[in-house]
Amino acid sequence: MAELRSRQFWRAMVAELLGTLVLVSAVLGASVPGPGEAPGGPLYPAVAVGVVIVALGHCFGEISGAQVNPALTLALLATRRLDVLRALVYIIAQCLGASLGAGALYLALPFKTTADYFVNRVPLELNAAKALCIEVLCTFQMVFTVFSVEDQRRRESPEPGNLAIGLAHTAGARFSGASMNPARSFGPAIITGFWEDHWVYWIGPVLGAILAGVSHEFFFARSASRQKLVACLTCKDIEIVETASMTGSSLSTVTQNATRAKQANKQENN
Repeated sequence: MAELRSRQFWRAMVAELLGTLVLVSAVLGASVPGPGEAPGGPLYPAVAVGVVIVALGHCFGEISGAQVNPALTLALLATRRLDVLRALVYIIAQCLGASLGAGALYLALPFKTTADYFVNRVPLELNAAKALCIEVLCTFQMVFTVFSVEDQRRRESPEPGNLAIGLAHTAGARFSGASMNPARSFGPAIITGFWEDHWVYWIGPVLGAILAGVSHEFFFARSASRQKLVACLTCKDIEIVETASMTGSSLSTVTQNATRAKQANKQENN
């Protein structure tokens, strides 16, 4: 609980709240037609979300990771890239930010009936099961891209990661509403009171995100190994296993070095 007294922890929480607020308000703003205009179709919100994600990565990437998505946060939790407390606080902040963003835009609308464009809904030509599968697939590709970029960054690759992540967010299928983000669906649902098939936009993105994170971390990443998967399942230190895999050293040697480093840090702090 010492983390709750950390200024950095609360800076990260506020970054997630503000980031999700900006993301949701921008996407909804691109979805709503202006007075006398015809609906713009799925292209405008797709481009909007991609551009905003790139911007948020630059603004908040160093503070909270600019996750702004409960599905991504849960994927990081499932692969033990994030602890339970931080994941819980991030998800609450993301949902609150989404609600505030949707609420602010709703208050600014000249015609409240256009708020129907806010909501993710299953199209008439689809059923909930098909929409769920589409959400799983769309979120899988998006989160897999995020994990791949982070893996490249850990190896100090010069790849323009924020751009790749932003483009991955534009690839959502229009047939299901292309949510890929439970907070983006939750905020408008709170404001409009429309909850029909809302579960699709939680279960689909969360399932797709966790499948993407687990498959990348334990099968496709450079540091992937059976020992790393076992360490995750048995709640052992994954970083030690990763270091051993990346350097080719024995697990016992890396463990001893890590223990010595921790002892040295304690002595310096004392």
